[in-house]
Order: sequence, then structure tokens, then C-alpha cells
Amino acid sequence: MSRCSLADLTGRTAVVTGASSGIGLVTARALAERRARVVLAVRDPEKGEAAAATLTGPVQVRALDLADLSSLRAFARHLPGSVDLLVNNAGLSLGPLSRTADGFELQFGTNHLGHFALTNLLLPRIRERVVTVAFLGHRIGSLDFTDLQWERRPYRPNAAYTQSKLANLLFAAELQRRLTRARSPVISTAAHPGISSTNLMRAVRKPSLGFLVEKFLIGLIVQSAEESALPTLNSATADLPGNSYVGPAGSGACAARRGRSDGPPEHVTARRLWEVPEDLTGTRFPLDASAIPAL
Repeated sequence: MSRCSLADLTGRTAVVTGASSGIGLVTARALAERRARVVLAVRDPEKGEAAAATLTGPVQVRALDLADLSSLRAFARHLPGSVDLLVNNAGLSLGPLSRTADGFELQFGTNHLGHFALTNLLLPRIRERVVTVAFLGHRIGSLDFTDLQWERRPYRPNAAYTQSKLANLLFAAELQRRLTRARSPVISTAAHPGISSTNLMRAVRKPSLGFLVEKFLIGLIVQSAEESALPTLNSATADLPGNSYVGPAGSGACAARRGRSDGPPEHVTARRLWEVPEDLTGTRFPLDASAIPAL
């Protein structure tokens, strides 16, 4: 990570979801080394405390289950003070069909709805930036607004995952549009970490031969967590415009801007996708919405 130079973050507070391992832990470590106050927002506090023990600087652990709206509200309610940087990093991929505590499909509910609710709950206290970790697989993702929760279609784990990652990217874009309309100084960015050895695939009970072959092939091109955290760190700290999407640059460089998928006008789909989670999570954009015109 030597080629990724980060500014001194003394006096700033950063919240990193999923920070007990993998990219989240590397991100938290880098921010703490730059003297930020880092909050590790983790589902398992015991694992979080073990991770925090490996970090230097003012670090604290707080329980947060993105798959449970009551946990999200409790986290926001008990988190003291302002937040300069929110890194929406946590996520899961693949596995059999499962549901969150509130009945949402687990990947969409955790990767997208959980971070949607968390961001809106914290936004009145966020002062600088929201970073949402997406994935280049959004290019093959699609949104079926008639069945976002996979209640009628045969469940396809890969399709559910890429749907959630496309939702992440559209969320980051729509968040920036709303921040701009509300004349907020906060910016929204997104990052694509590449394929990391920390998030290959969740285990399945009876993996097929095709699954094992795919996992093996992906294993040949994965990056370390340290390499995969570079785009997130760049997206979190570099001088970037809002709605930037940052991905791996290769050769250990910090990161490079990435393009987005073609399709319907982004703002139309993003606006529609924003309205659905508002109803599902009961959370709203908390800033002055009177400046946000209808499309």
C-alpha cells in the first residue's frame, strides 16, 4: 500500500461497516494509522474486539447487523457525535436463499437495504463523505422491480448478488444527486475493490462441480485484501468529485476511475430504486428534500 498516500486524518471520525476482517479491516487499519477515530461497525462484537486489538490509535467497536433494521436504528441512536466518513463496506455473496430479520432477501437486504438505511439514519451527522463499496459485476446485474426479494422467481444466487451490487452503485449516484440538490457539502463516492481473496464465495452445503471449478478459476486472479482496499481508501480520501466510481489501477497503484454500465438513464432507475427502499426500511433522505425536483 506504499504507493497510496493518504492525508493525515487527525480529528476525523470514520465508521467502517464489516471491519472485523478482509477489506474492511484493512481499510480501518489504514484510516487509524492516519490518526482517524475509527468505529468498527460489526455483526460479531467479539470478532470486532479481536480485530481492534490489532489496530493502533483511537478505535472502538460497535455492534451492527445490517440484516436487522432494529440493529441499524440502535447503532445510529447510540453512536455519539458527528461522523466525517462513512464507509459502506460490509457485504456477503452467494449461498442459498435466506432472509433478513425483516424478511428481505439476504443479499439485497444486507448489501443494499442495510446500507441505505444506515446512511439515511446517520446523514444528519455526516460531515464529509459516504463511500459505498460496489463491484464491477454490476455490469451484468439487473433490477426486477416486480420481484426484488426473489419471492416469485427461482432463486439464482449470482443474479441476486449482482442485483445488490448494481443497487449499491445506483444508490451512490442518487445519494449524490440528492446531496447536490440539498446544497450539502457531503459527497457520495463508490469503489470497486476487484476480486478479493476475502470474498470469493460463501460455502454451500453441497457444492456442484461447476461451483468448485468456478471458485478455482477465480482463485487464480484474486487480489489480497491490502490491494483490494486501495480503491476504497482512494474513494474515501482523495480529491474526487461526487459520484466518482473508483476501481483497481493495477501494479500496486492507488486506484483508477471506472465506468458504469449502459442501460436506462441512470437517474431514472436510481430515483425509482431510492423510493422502494424508503418504503421497505422506513428511512428517508433526512436533509431538505424541497430542493429535490421530481424527474
